[in-house]
Amino acid sequence: MNCRPNCGACCIAPSISSAIPGMLSGKPAGVKCVQLDDEMRCKIFGHPDRPQVCGSLKPAAGMCGDSRDQAMLWIGDLEKATAPAINIPR
Repeated sequence: MNCRPNCGACCIAPSISSAIPGMLSGKPAGVKCVQLDDEMRCKIFGHPDRPQVCGSLKPAAGMCGDSRDQAMLWIGDLEKATAPAINIPR
């Protein structure tokens, strides 16, 4: 499966904790990566500075669904399910 044109869900929905050129502290979930171009394609695809986690996300029917909206929901749900628990002092 190839990436859906003008999608970028995998570069917006998840948080990325490793450095990205232009985002040295990574990025929070739901924030567009600065490396996405106007067509929602990665400007550093295949570059050694691209975070390893980005390369591990491969387009797949289960993740991408039938639309960008479905991909955003699926990846967003995965992000929530894998987020570390926050301990709030009482």
